[in-house]
Amino acid sequence: MDKSVPQGQLSGEVSPPCSKSYAQRALAAALLAEGTTMLRNLDFCDDTLSAIRVIETLGAKVVRLDERTVEVQGGLNPQSHTLNVGESGLATRMFTPIASLCDTPITVQGEGTLLYRPMHMMIEPLRKLGVDVRDGGGRLPIEVCGKMQGGEIEVDGSVSSQFLTGLLMALPLVEEDTTIAVSNAVSKPYLDMTIDLASRFGVRIAHNDYEEFYVEGGQHYEPVDIAIEGDWSAAAMLLTAGAVAGEITVKNISLLSKQADVAICEALVRAGAIVTSEPDSVTVSHRDLVAFEFDATQCPDLFPALAALAAAAEGESVIYGTHRLEHKESNRAEAIKCEYEKLGIEVRLEGDAMYIRGGEIRSAEVDSHHDHRIAMSLAVSALRSDSALTIHNAECVAKSYPDFFEVLEGLRR
Repeated sequence: MDKSVPQGQLSGEVSPPCSKSYAQRALAAALLAEGTTMLRNLDFCDDTLSAIRVIETLGAKVVRLDERTVEVQGGLNPQSHTLNVGESGLATRMFTPIASLCDTPITVQGEGTLLYRPMHMMIEPLRKLGVDVRDGGGRLPIEVCGKMQGGEIEVDGSVSSQFLTGLLMALPLVEEDTTIAVSNAVSKPYLDMTIDLASRFGVRIAHNDYEEFYVEGGQHYEPVDIAIEGDWSAAAMLLTAGAVAGEITVKNISLLSKQADVAICEALVRAGAIVTSEPDSVTVSHRDLVAFEFDATQCPDLFPALAALAAAAEGESVIYGTHRLEHKESNRAEAIKCEYEKLGIEVRLEGDAMYIRGGEIRSAEVDSHHDHRIAMSLAVSALRSDSALTIHNAECVAKSYPDFFEVLEGLRR
């Protein structure tokens, strides 16, 4: 699908979709809980739908009560030997350890760009926990057969925290205790999110400065009734749109959130935007923006929003952490450079940093690289263009924010 996004000013209030990171973790915990869990404020983007499909395959009974509420009857009881995780990296790396709790062979399959993303970090740790693993050269498909046991293992955390999240979700259910030594842990806020979510279901996880995790075996997930908080990744795009083209209030989010992308507010302040907060909302207003420095190593999903912010700022901004971008839905560093240069914005990649010199946005035809966050970033920058911007393959926003373009249009003055 091609999407034409015209220039313009924005104003208004909007609620983002729920956090898909929290939603997928909550669905996994609901599967593992013996009893009925209620999940409220749920949005059904592609990744959340993939997680629902996976937990149903693994034995959960899911009933959609209304547009934003599901009832999950938990219980691990695989209904098939195949899990289709769609194009969700989190679902892949989280549900593979959970599937390893079962004593039946289960093959994890994916689609699209997920087939090219690395999964090698899962193989040896699972084997050391007693799981029989057959893999496709460190990529999907992967077949696992447990039952997984506890023990002492080492995990490479340099590529992603998602596999560690899967282990932390699954290991409380094995009989033995487990110690996980983690090297080069990244995306630490996402690990905090995992620990927080597990605690809501009555499961305890401890760690020593993210270098060693301690998981007591023999625990049980208790069914709960919870509402999923708003998504800071989606909010980051909307707040950036306010910074570059008007004033936007994003509701149902809190600066106290454990989500990594709450850090966008720090970047917005550094760039000179006006940021005001209430207990459950944040408002960002435009004023002349200036170049900024920001380390996005722990929040790599912010890079596309930060690129749109930097493109609107006077001078050259520096964003660190580009090594985290190679294995996303696209190689995001290369995608940002390629597409923003079409808009007349100078982008340099040097070492672990991205340098963006702000300037006027010129009209062009650009491509999303089938990456939802690249598509949204380009749409935000289109607001400052000298004419409409045409974004090819824009339908990819359905992965996390299906009605993003409609929301953006509804905020126009």
